[in-house]
Amino acid sequence: MSLTGWLVVLGVLVVAGVVIHGVWAARRAGPRGAGESVPPPVAERREPSLAEHAPSTASAPGAEQPTAAAASASEATAGDAAEPSEPAFESRPSARRNTARIDALIDAIVPLTLEAPIAAEFALMHMPATRRAGSKPFLIEGLDTETGEWEPISAGHHYSEVQAGVLLANRGGPLNEIEYSEFIQKIEAFAQGIGAMPDAPDMLDVAARARELDQFAGSHDAQLALRLVPAGAAWAVGFIVQNAARHGFVPGALPGRLVVPGEEDGAPPVLTLSFDPQAALADQPSQAVVSELTLSLDVPQTPAAAEPYGAWQDAARSLAQDLDAKLIDDAGRPLNLHAFAAIGADLGRLYAQLELRDLPAGSPAARRLFS
Repeated sequence: MSLTGWLVVLGVLVVAGVVIHGVWAARRAGPRGAGESVPPPVAERREPSLAEHAPSTASAPGAEQPTAAAASASEATAGDAAEPSEPAFESRPSARRNTARIDALIDAIVPLTLEAPIAAEFALMHMPATRRAGSKPFLIEGLDTETGEWEPISAGHHYSEVQAGVLLANRGGPLNEIEYSEFIQKIEAFAQGIGAMPDAPDMLDVAARARELDQFAGSHDAQLALRLVPAGAAWAVGFIVQNAARHGFVPGALPGRLVVPGEEDGAPPVLTLSFDPQAALADQPSQAVVSELTLSLDVPQTPAAAEPYGAWQDAARSLAQDLDAKLIDDAGRPLNLHAFAAIGADLGRLYAQLELRDLPAGSPAARRLFS
């Protein structure tokens, strides 16, 4: 072949190489989609060591909650059912739902004295239309004539006594005088309907108890949250869902929420992975770009024996590796092993203090108080 021919062939090869490189670069710059694998890192990936510099974890004076990655009070968590697949979140048989019960530790209780036992159907006819007083829920229970146990009033039973209890505090603050008055009005109307005599505690005493309980709850609340941000290209929604599912996350009740369900039927989720709900609601989710995820743990909602902190930490590291993401706190500081160890130590003290108050994390009373 002549020199001119060789030059033509060489020119064609150069042009083809430029075109192929351009297509590859454009594809790499786009959002990572479901089914795409993460390119291997150039340097060997390693875990942070305890000797590395830890981010500052100072908290407000007197607060008995973790010193890093603590988030503000969030919406009450709903029970989202589904099944984990990874060994860390192994599927378990569904347990019976733990029904909320009146508890003298966290409720202001009004006994309703009856002259004679009444049928549940008669009591249900006079139940208040809503069992809330402002931001505080209240419960009504009856003393079953056969079992001698207090229980939510249920059809087919008879009750010799009735009581009502309103929650003294939750994440909305302490029960105030207006809310207590509303509760008493509803209970007095119910008592009149069933022919009972209510014995309401003094409003000032109830308000004082509510403020004290709210102060305790405020200094012993903990909602951990960390952020995952892409080390490279942003993620498509399908890519996030696909990788999160490998670690036991399933779609939650709200758009942009994936959860690891609790062990009990109807229990709050153990972990929540959230992102922009608009991306989840996009007409073409595969084209919607997500540039930040939040992994959160509502500490008082899950028993310490279930080791939710370990699950939170393991999920963070696994997701960071699978999504090629960096772990940072709310201030944008990287989270390393030293930071996780400090949070774990604080949680140990928090669990102990909740136990001393007879409000262990994950108990029905703790879930109601920290809601």
